Amino acid sequence: MNQSRSGSGLLRSGAVVGAMTMLSRVMGLGRDVVIATLFGAGSGADAFFIAFRIPNFMRRLFAEGAFNQAFVPVLSEYATQREHRETRELLDATAGTLTLVLLALTVIAVVCAPWLVWVFAPGFHDDGHGKLALTADMLRITFPYLLLISLTAFSGSVLNSYSRFAVPAFTPVLLNLVMIAAALWLSPLLDVPVMALAWGVLLAGLAQLLFQLPFLARLDLLPRLRPSFRHQGVRRILRLMGPAMFGVSVSQINLLVDTVLASLLVSGSVSWLYYSDRLVELPLGVFGIAIGTVILPALSRQHATDDPAHFARMIDWGVRAVLLIGLPAALALLVLAEPLLVTLFQYGAMTEHDIMMSAMSLRAYAVGLLAFMLIKVLAPGYYARQDTATPVKIGIIAMVANMGLNVLLMGPFIHAGLALATSLSAWLNAGLLARGLRRQGVMHFQPGWGKLAGQLGGGCLLLTGGLWWLTPEWHHWLAWGLPRRLGVIIALVSGGVAVYFAWLAVTGVRLRHFRLHG
Repeated sequence: MNQSRSGSGLLRSGAVVGAMTMLSRVMGLGRDVVIATLFGAGSGADAFFIAFRIPNFMRRLFAEGAFNQAFVPVLSEYATQREHRETRELLDATAGTLTLVLLALTVIAVVCAPWLVWVFAPGFHDDGHGKLALTADMLRITFPYLLLISLTAFSGSVLNSYSRFAVPAFTPVLLNLVMIAAALWLSPLLDVPVMALAWGVLLAGLAQLLFQLPFLARLDLLPRLRPSFRHQGVRRILRLMGPAMFGVSVSQINLLVDTVLASLLVSGSVSWLYYSDRLVELPLGVFGIAIGTVILPALSRQHATDDPAHFARMIDWGVRAVLLIGLPAALALLVLAEPLLVTLFQYGAMTEHDIMMSAMSLRAYAVGLLAFMLIKVLAPGYYARQDTATPVKIGIIAMVANMGLNVLLMGPFIHAGLALATSLSAWLNAGLLARGLRRQGVMHFQPGWGKLAGQLGGGCLLLTGGLWWLTPEWHHWLAWGLPRRLGVIIALVSGGVAVYFAWLAVTGVRLRHFRLHG
């Protein structure tokens, strides 16, 4: 594997991933608009969101969290220091072992579906609308998605390690397309229409996996399933995976805790948190995850080639890139919470009360958006060096803090208190990760931070003030049709982006300042 991509730096790779992820997130919002219109925020929607969140949570925890962070550094080492044959053997053994473990887990989950629902959503047990039984039926259909999407994530990690970023970044688009099709065309054919969403998840997982396999074949890296717990590389991956589950995936665990507690609140709380989380996921996915995706393989290569100075510059680059986008995105979500929710979701079964409740949790999540994004950059600084002990300690501290904050904030702020607790614990997590990297001597502030802080601060003040001044009172939006809603929100967002980047340009910020070759 080449040490650098000729003529292409991390910024270009991040832009490719960001563009593909933007397409996916836009399609995801389209999917959620369809779900909100057809099913609203009632019992059926709550049931699906739990049935989807359980395998999706495990996917983020195992496939994209612990497994990815453990697998990519080991694969990078094999690809840079060993023969292609040995790399193929690693892929065969890893894919086979992953499949065997997840197949066993899937069988257990399908058999124990009602108990799983009770653990993840205990409030459903006493619900008079049969939510627990409906959720369990859905979970039996959605849980095999974990096996399919984990193999998809494995394939994507291989492609990312060989600088093929576009294909894995585009793959989630298929999930949204298949689910939209299922909601629109399959749901009218079923006795329980909302079950169509569960079937859509399963079919989407199969489509995503099949889509990536030809691209692995082109690299002569299509794995043969040969389980082996004795393979040296597999054993190293497994050793790294355990601690990694508490590192980069802490935010996902905190979100799941929110869901469990929300199931104990009034009906609709799970859906309100879901819709607000989806809006936060747009900038997080497009920029935070995109930067984290390209920076992990690059950091792993630099560590494998023993270049600590460039390693430190990469982390500094990632933090600057996150601040450039994360700050204005969080401020825009705070100002435009209700208008965004009304424009996207207030149709059909979605009520004005649902919008008000979702806006509360959206603002609470927005407080932590920058921290969520920073974690995506700072955690790879540990995993690229195969250090999983430090993030585990930090993860435990953050989770304990989140649980304590949940208890303190759920009373006065109901479901929004759960979102705020997640945001505050994310800030604690990001702060401790940064402090650890500084103490280990692998993160250094590069020249120009003082000037950049002033430039970003001025741009954010202009953006926030302009949006607050120009945005119509949100109740007016309820009386508008879709064309006017879209027109006004697009004008506000595009105008805010133009003002922000115009200020940065005038004050001397240039694109070349964010170029760093990996």
